[in-house]
Parts: sequence; structure tokens; C-alpha cells
Amino acid sequence: MTELTYIQFAYLAAATLFIIGLKALGSPRTAPRGNLMASIGMGIAIVATLVMRDVVNYPMILGGVVVGSIIGMLLATRIQMTAMPQMVALLNGFGGGASLLVASAELLKGTVAPLSVPSIAIVVGALIGAVTFTGSIIAFLKLQELMRGQPIVYPGQQFVNGLLGLGVLGLCGLVAMQPDQLPAYAAVLGIALVLGVTLVIPIGGADMPVVISLLNSYSGLAACATGFVLGNSGLVISGSLVGASGIILTKIMCDAMNRSLTNVLFGAFGAVDTSAAATGAVETRTAKAYTADDAAIVFNSARSAIIVPGYGMAVAQAQHAVRELMDDLEGRGVKTRFAIHPVAGRMPGHMNVLLAEANVPYDKLVEMDDINPEFPECDVALVLGANDVVNPDARTAEDSPIYGMPILNVDQAGQVLVIKRSMNPGFAGIQNPLFFLDNTMMVFGDAKETVLGIVEAMKDL
Repeated sequence: MTELTYIQFAYLAAATLFIIGLKALGSPRTAPRGNLMASIGMGIAIVATLVMRDVVNYPMILGGVVVGSIIGMLLATRIQMTAMPQMVALLNGFGGGASLLVASAELLKGTVAPLSVPSIAIVVGALIGAVTFTGSIIAFLKLQELMRGQPIVYPGQQFVNGLLGLGVLGLCGLVAMQPDQLPAYAAVLGIALVLGVTLVIPIGGADMPVVISLLNSYSGLAACATGFVLGNSGLVISGSLVGASGIILTKIMCDAMNRSLTNVLFGAFGAVDTSAAATGAVETRTAKAYTADDAAIVFNSARSAIIVPGYGMAVAQAQHAVRELMDDLEGRGVKTRFAIHPVAGRMPGHMNVLLAEANVPYDKLVEMDDINPEFPECDVALVLGANDVVNPDARTAEDSPIYGMPILNVDQAGQVLVIKRSMNPGFAGIQNPLFFLDNTMMVFGDAKETVLGIVEAMKDL
């Protein structure tokens, strides 16, 4: 067999490991094994690529491997789990940027035939890669709170985006037909980079989980296009897997919020509503504030408890304190479970990852559809920094921006304990009537310190 045949067999083995690893990621118990298998597959694909005779500058490649490995290790070991959404956004951007550079390098060789698979793949990879790169940077800045998380909108925004989109598509067609038109290609890159910014700035913080999964899909599609540019089947397969899984996850996220993808991308959800201020409307309801000692008394008389983690738990890094509370409750015979909403936090699976870090057993994490029927029989529901995903207006208030969104029915529990720093609304920018119900006790403070205070107070009961 020829060298090329061995390389293709290696890519086939790598693709098989990618698919098996992706399948294993469907369960928390098998996810570590899936990650390992996919990593081994990627290692095989890299070695197979380096064997190609076209790869001649091994010292430069080795330098890139060393630098990239050092950066990757630093990110993996030093980034807090609470900052994982930001890191994922950056990684998506790096993927798009890499595809953009590869496509540009191939075009600059000057050997691309007009209206060929490589010429079309180059413009597709460059377009998607550029949009992914700058879009991911904006997502990172919003998640890191280096720019405001609320939608940034201006008059005629969609019209401008539409013009930019039509213009860049026309230029892409020109470059595909005449690959030597470097000024047109430069215009494609410039407009695409601007589009990445203008398409993401009108998306609010509440929709960041959807944006992250969508940008992840974009980075996969850009990699797939790059595979066609290079004639690399391994890159085509891996990029297709990332693109398809990202789109599927995006659909799941949209369903979890009962909203369409177009509404997420163009609805400016979470924009500041000044109508209340304009009409002089003032909040007249009063939330009842309690202490950690009061919460301990409630838990002491409970027989069942459901804990609802939200972004407030992530910010306070309270997952280990929550695990300590769970151990204490179960030691007292209190049945304790965690209710997981699909879009709680700032990335898909954010709460699952944090609780897994604290070694909370997987069987304690229950998805929304399975846990909701248990709330009416639950003695105590503890809400840790969650807002919109527990807002009962989503069921009853037709004029609410989150009406129709599936939520966790915590208001149906016998007693609701809500730990929050303040009465500020969540990402949707609306107040939560749950906080004013007769069966709700508001405990204000840092989630970690408050939970640890509850644990300490329970020791004296």
C-alpha cells in the first residue's frame, strides 16, 4: 500500500474515535472516556498529517506545537470553572481564525483554479472563519463583562447587517470565479470580520448559551471547508461532526427557552425596557428577608429538598459548599436532589460541570422535565442565584418577554428559599414574582458564605 493509503486509514481510525467519543459524551459517567478517545483520535490525525510529504517545515511546526501546548496547559490548569464559558468562546474564535489563515494561505499560493472545489471552499472557510473569530471575541467580552451584556442595538441595524451580508456574498462569488482578485478577497475578510461583531452585539447575556453553541458549530463548518481546501478527509469529518453537533445543541437550547433561533439572533432579548420608568411604574411588593439561621430551621423540619443552581452559584464558586449542604441534609435523612435547567448559567451544561467538580453524584442531577412533577411534593426548594429559569410569569403572564419558556416549577414547593445578592433582575431584565410569594424566604448574601452559614446553623439544631 502507498503512503497515502496508510494516511487515509489513519484518518478513518481517527474519525471512528471521534464518533465513539462524541457518543460517550452523552452521559456524565462515560464523558471522561469519550474525551480521552476523541483526544487519541485527534493525536492520530495530527501524526497522519505530519507524515504527508507536503509538510516540509517541521521545525516551525514543532515550535507551534510547543507554544500551543503550553498555552493549552495554562488555560486548562488555571482557568476557573466559572470562567469556562469565556474560554469556550475564545476556543471557538481560535478555531475560526485558524480556518481563516489556512484558507488565505492557500489562496495566496496563486494555484487555485476558478470555480473549483478549492476556490469555493476557500471563500466559505474564510467567510465563516472570520465571522466566527470576531463573533467569539464579542461573546468573550460580554461573558467577561468587559463590555455590557445587554443587547447593543441601533436604528436600521438589521438593514445594515442585511446589506453587509448581501455584499459579502457577492464578493465571495467573485473571488470563487476569479481567485486572483486579491482586493475582492480582502474586502470579503473585512466585511466578514465586521459582520461577526454586528451579528453578536445585539444578543443579550441571557442568550449566551445559544450563541456559544452556534459559534462552536460555525468553527466546525469553517474547519470542514478548510478540509476541502487542503484535500484532508480527516479535517472534513471532524469539522462536520463539530458543525452538526453544534447545530443540534443550538436547537436544544432554543427549545429549552421556547424561542426560535431567529428570535435569539435578531430579537435583542434582554434589552432595557424603559416603559416602566416612562409611565412612572414603581415596584410596590415587598420581599421578606430572612437569615441563614431561619433557613436552617426550615431545612431541619424538611423530609425532601430540591436545590436549583443558577449563575449566582457559579459566580460565588459555591458548588463545594452546596455539596457540603447536601451531605448534611442526607445525613439527616432528607432526600436531596438537584434540578438542572438546560440554559442555567452561561453555557450548555454549566451547572452540571460545576457540580461534577464538587463530586456531586451524577444521579442527583435531574433534568427539568423529570424534576418538575416532584416540586408539589417537595418540602423545601433552594434557589441559588437563578432568576429567569424559575420565573412563574413564564407560565401565566402573556405580556412577559419570557412567556412560554419552560421553567422549573419551584413556586409549587412547600417552602422556597432564594439566595441572592440583591433584588436585581436576571439576564432577561424583568422582576421575578417568585420573590414576593407567601411561601418564599429571601436570604440575601453571597451564595457560598450563605450556604456555609446554613450548614453551621444546622449543627446547633
